[in-house]
Amino acid sequence: MGILDGKVAFITGAARAQGRSHAIRLAEEGADIIAFDICAPAAKVGYPTATPDDLDETVRLVEALGRRIVARIGDVRSQSDLDGAVADGVAALGRLDIVVANAGISSWGRFWEMSDERWQDMIDINLTGVWRTLRAAAPTMIEQGSGGSMITISSVAGIKSLPGQGHYSAAKHGVVGLTKTAAIELGPHEIRVNSIHPWGVQSPMTEDAELVPVLEKHPEFLSSFGSIMPQLGVAQPRDISETVLFLASDASRFMTGAQLTVDMGATKV
Repeated sequence: MGILDGKVAFITGAARAQGRSHAIRLAEEGADIIAFDICAPAAKVGYPTATPDDLDETVRLVEALGRRIVARIGDVRSQSDLDGAVADGVAALGRLDIVVANAGISSWGRFWEMSDERWQDMIDINLTGVWRTLRAAAPTMIEQGSGGSMITISSVAGIKSLPGQGHYSAAKHGVVGLTKTAAIELGPHEIRVNSIHPWGVQSPMTEDAELVPVLEKHPEFLSSFGSIMPQLGVAQPRDISETVLFLASDASRFMTGAQLTVDMGATKV
């Protein structure tokens, strides 16, 4: 018996890395999964992006745990893609209890030097995509009348702005504001909304080819990139998934509108 038996979770960016890890961890505790990912380049970034094969592997791993999964390829910038995935998932799995708005991108550049396209892609995916995800799920969860949990994946950069990532910091700060408002508006429906703020997490993003040249050109930026537990290095996706599980479960039933840092103390320096 898992602590999420009978629950269904909708997870964006589920093809690999954190998103896949969240799907597996929730499935281990009994949840069925609606998995959503673009499985293609969403914007110009310095690291490889997910593929349909990656999403197929997430499906295989969840099914190996004996859980059901509905996987859909789509773009968080498209409301119709998200609405369709939720509709298909609920039709197949019967309900919706948990949302993990995880999909996002990362890129680099000083704010006055980046292109309009780079700025807009970041806001459209990392902020508006979260709004569209919550928007797609809220009506179903309200209609069910059984409460639930929405979890947004922000970042250390949603609390402490980072140099070279003005667009990313703006988007992730925006996720915090959205999360708090959603918590207030959904509170009467017993739907909790909280944000998670990771620091470095092992994934293709941490191998971004743009990062080293930016830091070499602007070594003064390095002082902003540290933690008070540097011996730990970067986290593994599972480390973040444990916090996702906590927020998805009744263990956090009195928590809403909160920002949970999983950051080795990076927001303290």
